[in-house]
Amino acid sequence: MSEVGPLCGDSGCGMRAILKLQHYQLPHALPQPVEASITLAMSYRPTDESLLQLAADLAAEAGALILTLRARGVAVSTKADRSLVTEADNAAEALILSGLRRADPTVPVIAEEEAAAGVSPETEREFWLVDPLDGTRDFVAGLDDFAVNIGLVRDGRAVLGAVGVPARGAVFYGMAEHGAFRRNAAGDIRIEARHPPAEGLTMVVSRFHGDRVPNLPPALSGQRVTDITRMGSAAKFCRVAEGTGDFYPRRGRTMEWDTAAPQALVEAAGGSVRRIEDDQPLTYGKPGWENPGFYCIGK
Repeated sequence: MSEVGPLCGDSGCGMRAILKLQHYQLPHALPQPVEASITLAMSYRPTDESLLQLAADLAAEAGALILTLRARGVAVSTKADRSLVTEADNAAEALILSGLRRADPTVPVIAEEEAAAGVSPETEREFWLVDPLDGTRDFVAGLDDFAVNIGLVRDGRAVLGAVGVPARGAVFYGMAEHGAFRRNAAGDIRIEARHPPAEGLTMVVSRFHGDRVPNLPPALSGQRVTDITRMGSAAKFCRVAEGTGDFYPRRGRTMEWDTAAPQALVEAAGGSVRRIEDDQPLTYGKPGWENPGFYCIGK
């Protein structure tokens, strides 16, 4: 498949891109009327490029909605697992779910707030994972490190994703083997993870979870950490993807919707996200949607 360039950024472009269609061949033995009706129902699916555009557009739209609600003031409540949720989480999730399900209702969507309410559709080889407001604690605290995550999983692998960082005015998006990009007011530019710099590693860690400097993974053996940046949400993955960070370790509890979109982004930028326990790529579709400890690195 050929490499994709930056995707158009006007809202609605993603929905227009859905009109890029793929055709599936049918057996010639079928009677003509039957073949025609099956073709009409089954012949067309959005391309991966159009799905990536859709995810990026929805991340931008959800981010704009979140900022509008924050300016107005939002109600905050606590979920059963004691994590925070706001009306901005719910409103952004509703917007994203509507867009994804309208584009292709055959692909299940696992979204954080629906899952918390007990809504978890059956999944097979392909499904979306959505965190409509990653970093709610930062958001409630008035900080800017919150994100919107929309990732597509296929056969256990995060294949494409968009991460919006609304307060930064940016959407990061990428797809396996096609590259990663950052979109802001200046347009869309390609981004790449970097090789470990000679002067030492910049480690990115969670602001609230207090991850200490861990043992470095095999890929960074012999390197040293010379700078530590503390921040929240999937914005940490974006630092690695754009080459301003080198290493993000996480041992604390995370869910698959926290990592699918940013993992697709980091891998598209040339980095990787691996399990701490066995140094294998982080995968998806696990029972309860819970991740083991992992680390994210650049090239």
